Amino acid sequence: DAAVSALAALCSEYYMKEPGEADPAIQEELITQYLAELRNPEEMTRCGFSLALGALPGFLLKGRLQQVLTGLRAVTHTSPEDVSFAESRRDGLKAIARICQTVGVKAGAPDEAVCGENVSQIYCALLGCMDDYTTDSRGDVGTWVRKAAMTSLMDLTLLLARSQPELIEAHTCERIMCCVAQQASEKIDRFRAHAASVFLTLLHFDSPPIPHVPHRGELEKLFPRSDVASVNWSAPSQAFPRITQLLGLPTYRYHVLLGLVVSLGGLTESTIRHSTQSLFEYMKGIQSDPQALGSFSGTLLQIFEDNLLNERVSVPLLKTLDHVLTHGCFDIFTTEEDHPFAVKLLALCKKEIKNSKDIQKLLSGIAVFCGMVQFPGDVRRQALLQLCLLLCHRFPLIRKTTASQVYETLLTYSDVVGADVLDEVVTVLSDTAWDAELAVVREQRNRLCDLLGVPRPQLVPQPGAC
Repeated sequence: DAAVSALAALCSEYYMKEPGEADPAIQEELITQYLAELRNPEEMTRCGFSLALGALPGFLLKGRLQQVLTGLRAVTHTSPEDVSFAESRRDGLKAIARICQTVGVKAGAPDEAVCGENVSQIYCALLGCMDDYTTDSRGDVGTWVRKAAMTSLMDLTLLLARSQPELIEAHTCERIMCCVAQQASEKIDRFRAHAASVFLTLLHFDSPPIPHVPHRGELEKLFPRSDVASVNWSAPSQAFPRITQLLGLPTYRYHVLLGLVVSLGGLTESTIRHSTQSLFEYMKGIQSDPQALGSFSGTLLQIFEDNLLNERVSVPLLKTLDHVLTHGCFDIFTTEEDHPFAVKLLALCKKEIKNSKDIQKLLSGIAVFCGMVQFPGDVRRQALLQLCLLLCHRFPLIRKTTASQVYETLLTYSDVVGADVLDEVVTVLSDTAWDAELAVVREQRNRLCDLLGVPRPQLVPQPGAC
């Protein structure tokens, strides 16, 4: 930071030809060199020169703004060869935000200031970094990028609101608020607190108010200005009961639910407990409203479909589905045979676990299939078939867990199996050594299929087998 401040002072002292004008030769050499270093294979070099560009005084950026912003946008972009360069992406975002503050807003001057011609490109770069979930040996390093993106989005939006609020388009404002709301519902405490601070700052800014904030009236009632200082958003017990209220607002539902799903699959006990409790409280409140429950379930399925095979989301989502099915949150759907929600959920679960070797995913999938047994019709038969397939999985742990959970499920949902065969079914499940050789296990599994009324799975010949 000291070096960055020193650079700004140095430029102002020695590189100004006359007030407000740069020496053209020095400007050309400086900008060209700094931009070239943004492509350096060393991450720390990129960081340093990004921050250096961000520190340049306005007279050096005059006439070269588009070129500089293009270079910095490239730094914030994730590519396969520099996916781990989270710090350079973070510093690139900081530089963009600082440059915007330096040059200000001026109509019709894309090479001198923020204006209608370049603001959408700037917003696009900042918003694109809100999806950076890069992880490496240091953990979720994408957090640094997302935090910088949120701060930069806030700074730019407040800058525009003060000078030319008409440059803040409705779809841009909606995307900003939704993305920040998602971050405010995720699992890292200090990061959630920062996101909430950004969200509430944008909501309550009144000099003048940010235009096009979705559901502003409802938000001001849910998060009154008087409560802002008293809420500790880094505490799960205070944050999640408040953020789940946004599930009732259609614009925010998808993003907040996506954040909650990730929190429910977290590692911190307090985060899991309070996010789960808050979600259950919300769902309890909409049980008597079929339309609200239908909208919620549709959003849940959409998140699943959009994140199919994306383990960061799909594994905690399976855990979330297990929780809500176990707690009877969709009991109203079990009165209808082959309810569309159950049909689509079954199809997505089958795709998610197909050929998977991820133990956690498979264990969560078993729990979801067991929960789906409560839905009558073909969904139940298909769920039982999937469980029978898992009884002959290559991993003994999966076979044993499946048998144990199916046993418990059949005792929980008494209408799944006829009373005349229930005793025999539970005996097979409990007495079979499911970690034995597959040939032995398969015989017992096929016997179960006959008892449960589902077709016996057929072995698929291996390619090239005689």
